[in-house]
Amino acid sequence: MRLRGRILIAVPPSQIGNDPESAPMSTHHVSPPAAACPPTLESLQQQIHQRLNEIIAYCLRDTEPPSFLDFETALLGLLRSLGCLLIQLFLHAHHERLDLTTWTQTRGYRVADDDAERTLKTSCGAVTYRRAFLVPRRGGGPGVHPLDVALGLTRDAYTPLVIGWFCRLATRVSFHLASSLGEMFLGAAPPGSAIEEWVLGLARPAYVYLSDGPLPQDDGEVLVIEVDGKAVPTATAHELARRRGPRSRHRRGCDCGCQRHRGRARRKRRGRTPRRKKGDKSKNGRSATLVVMYTLRRGPDGRLHGPCNKKVYGSFGSRKAALNWAREQATRRGFPPKTDKTVQIVFDGEPCLEQQCRALFSGAILTLDIRHAQEKLWEVGRLFHREGSPELAPWVEELEELLYKGHVRTLLRRLEQEWKGVSRRGPGTKQKRQTLKKVIDYLDARVKLMDYGTLRNKDLVIATGVVEGAVRYVVGERLDNSGMRWIEERAEAMLLLRCIEVNGDWEEFLRWSQEQRSQELNRGQVVQIRSKTPTQLPRAA
Repeated sequence: MRLRGRILIAVPPSQIGNDPESAPMSTHHVSPPAAACPPTLESLQQQIHQRLNEIIAYCLRDTEPPSFLDFETALLGLLRSLGCLLIQLFLHAHHERLDLTTWTQTRGYRVADDDAERTLKTSCGAVTYRRAFLVPRRGGGPGVHPLDVALGLTRDAYTPLVIGWFCRLATRVSFHLASSLGEMFLGAAPPGSAIEEWVLGLARPAYVYLSDGPLPQDDGEVLVIEVDGKAVPTATAHELARRRGPRSRHRRGCDCGCQRHRGRARRKRRGRTPRRKKGDKSKNGRSATLVVMYTLRRGPDGRLHGPCNKKVYGSFGSRKAALNWAREQATRRGFPPKTDKTVQIVFDGEPCLEQQCRALFSGAILTLDIRHAQEKLWEVGRLFHREGSPELAPWVEELEELLYKGHVRTLLRRLEQEWKGVSRRGPGTKQKRQTLKKVIDYLDARVKLMDYGTLRNKDLVIATGVVEGAVRYVVGERLDNSGMRWIEERAEAMLLLRCIEVNGDWEEFLRWSQEQRSQELNRGQVVQIRSKTPTQLPRAA
């Protein structure tokens, strides 16, 4: 059973000048409404050829040439109008070939009396078309549009490609700025609130893709996992209550609807909020755990080269859940538990994190980031030598030399001698002794994690430079900007999509998620990318 339907297109004339002398194509070239003249495949092909000939003629006209800026601006609008006609032709041709037999004879649907009209906003412009609408023969339930199911079109007003553009842009800039940039280059764009809801919806299967997606090829023989964390500003319970509550009324006498006077009287009653003290960088923040996984490959020179096939994963869920993800991915990449291959984990030396890593990665080489140990040595050096003095750097470098050689016990004995040499009496000696004791205890508890001499001989990693850079770029540059306050679940959605984009998997992820939505559409489900409900944070089992 095949069904013929009517399709119409609305070509935006905003890109075409109103002056018939200067405009390459006036507004009367726009296709007439479908209700007045339903196009056929033949008429659409004629319109496309006519439009293309007019564009060619405009490029070859012998009148006084405009500036290249004017020419390229007009040409872009004409190409968009031609693109809209081609999209119209594509939809019409597929609707003509649409076979409804499976739906009507085996799936219990019948064809509705009237076609359903829809306006779809594409990369070229808005296209309005009609397509068949099927309803269940018995009982209730949602109807289906077989053409949309066949093409993988959801209930969103925009095409999956356009939604992917704006979501990808939102992983780098704010939602409002993504909308402004889209309007700048496309001529029209959805509001920032719609882009945010697209991000929430598109991120729902993101964790599944990061966990079960395609594996990198040609991995190295050494697996390195770096773990770090960063807190981003999150909204407090009081802020959320204010945000979700009714808006405060303006000051009496202000009827302009502006933002200046909103809440001014309330702030005055509440009193001035005390400023934070100098140096106080505390903030209400939820920490995100970032895991960077890559391999090292031994080259012809006998040294390990990399990182190879680097993948970044971040989550605001529990740290154990992030480490479980790392454990699963290590197994998928050919480094199962009790493997004979080398697995190294570099982290900040937190005892709780060390215990979890030893439980999940038995036999792995756990390494304290050498920068953390160096910071402790500089902290001790400033106790004995003034900052910027010529004696400070040589004093610390001598201790760092022991650290790089892996002579941690010798280093500890040196620090203990310094601690014993500090008098128990005298101005400032108490602080010196306390600081030295803390540094000695810190290093002594992590001696097994600081065999840097052996690690350097094996050409392994001794610092978390890769994950430190990922923390600043993946989390900091998008989620920790001035004035931002995130809700944890919404920040999770943004972080997952940003990891996919940074990993270079965005196009593959869009194709994969489109396949998932197409399967849901084929089952007769109502599918929409846009969502107001964020994904839940992953929890450890």
